[in-house]
Amino acid sequence: MTRLTVRVPATTANLGSGFDCVGMAFDWFDELTLDLVESPVLEVVVTGEGADGVPLDDSHLVISSLLDGLAEFGVERPAGMRLTCRNTIPHSRGLGSSAAAIVAGLTLAWGIARPGEPVDRAAITRLATFAEGHPDNAGAAVWGGAILAWAREGRVSLVQLPLPEGFEAVAFVPDFECRTDDARRVLPETVARADAVAQAIAAAALPLALTLRPDLLLDATADLLHQQYRADLMRPAHELMLRLRAAGVPAAISGAGPTVIAVGLPEQLAGIAGVAADGFEVRRLVPAGGVELTTG
Repeated sequence: MTRLTVRVPATTANLGSGFDCVGMAFDWFDELTLDLVESPVLEVVVTGEGADGVPLDDSHLVISSLLDGLAEFGVERPAGMRLTCRNTIPHSRGLGSSAAAIVAGLTLAWGIARPGEPVDRAAITRLATFAEGHPDNAGAAVWGGAILAWAREGRVSLVQLPLPEGFEAVAFVPDFECRTDDARRVLPETVARADAVAQAIAAAALPLALTLRPDLLLDATADLLHQQYRADLMRPAHELMLRLRAAGVPAAISGAGPTVIAVGLPEQLAGIAGVAADGFEVRRLVPAGGVELTTG
């Protein structure tokens, strides 16, 4: 029996101005084990997040991504598979659970198709981006740390952003969900020119703020493109984000929400102590590496 194990991190996307192109991975992981067995069966066992709500057949996102990866890598489906998912990343909270599942499945496919070879992170990023539709969460889940990424004409480009020493994050996770499809549906087709200009300035500053000038993070994480239009879908989260920013904390809605993410150096996050966050689970995080694959 062959056993493959992957560990994939939670991620945040956007960080305010970096809509669909900036992502970051944290020390919060799902771990999945795939046993290849001789009997022609598929068994999926899920514990933790999503255990009562995800399918347990080929439509499970890890399995479907695995099968897509095998087809891409030119390898037939194994006779039998037993997948065990130990999920800790909350679902539909803006912390990259879907990207984690897709990246995990594709990485397992790589382990089957190319045993013993180092994971081709560029290939996994490309496939995960096309599955997700954008590379922010997927790129961060594959490479770890902070990334800037974009897709154009069938190509995915990615730049790793080295974070300063001591960089931290704090996630405020509510007890309600927001589906990504719903969060995208409320976005307008056009925005005011002044808002577009302000967004371009903040987005241009964001990679610099994340690497060399963390003092710019409050301005660089400002957003006029998506968060205000989603506010009614996650009013408590949006109001918490505004309170944090009013206290000088670089905060944004994490991905499509409704989690709120605050990032920066310890002194930039000190203002969190004075901001009420009732109804939110508060979790302190540090940046983490990307997906890991082990065998045996």
